[in-house]
Amino acid sequence: MRTYGVIFDVDGVLVDSYDAHYESWLGLGRERGFSMSQDQFVRTFGRTSREVIRECWPDRATSDEVVCELDERKEAVYRDLLAQDFPAMDGARELIDALAAAGFALGVGSSAPPANVELTLEQLGRRDSFQAMVTGADVRFGKPNPQVFLIGAERLALPPSHCLVIEDAPAGVEAAHAGGFVCIGLLSKGRTEDQLREADHVVRSLREVTPELIARMIESGPRPQN
Repeated sequence: MRTYGVIFDVDGVLVDSYDAHYESWLGLGRERGFSMSQDQFVRTFGRTSREVIRECWPDRATSDEVVCELDERKEAVYRDLLAQDFPAMDGARELIDALAAAGFALGVGSSAPPANVELTLEQLGRRDSFQAMVTGADVRFGKPNPQVFLIGAERLALPPSHCLVIEDAPAGVEAAHAGGFVCIGLLSKGRTEDQLREADHVVRSLREVTPELIARMIESGPRPQN
């Protein structure tokens, strides 16, 4: 199976980060004197912190330096929360182990900061299972641009047609298809089946995913899009 690869998104796929991300925004807001509503969080979840800051608090985004400082502080609060109580996605470790045992090449493709991705893989205890790691520091364009997954496939030394992406966000599914990848959509917290309807296959848990399923999907290729 070394001719096949799997590229995992991180937030909502390897780590159940929904609550920790919301709590980190609330914590930052308490420190800096602003607030984030649940509606704002749901609408912006999955985008980079820098984009969220500029959209939700334009009066505070007075310069790139200020945005960067707020971004770094928010992500530090998030990592502190994860280090205290790491919520691995159900079945993540088991799927990684099964794929590695079957000989798949494994990578991650995320718009998150490198430190967030490293922390997730370390907390899972599976850092050595991955041959490629692509983070927000590696890309110029965020999802739905396919750059993050294309770099991942390149680092795995595989064409996109030999890889499958596992995503939980509509923009991630769109990015996967734009790059020529087959995609499994995972219904993580805050996502609906309708949002992931463009995925080639939708699951409610990583425990529904097997090496055999992934191999069949790669061999069949992406389903025709509407």
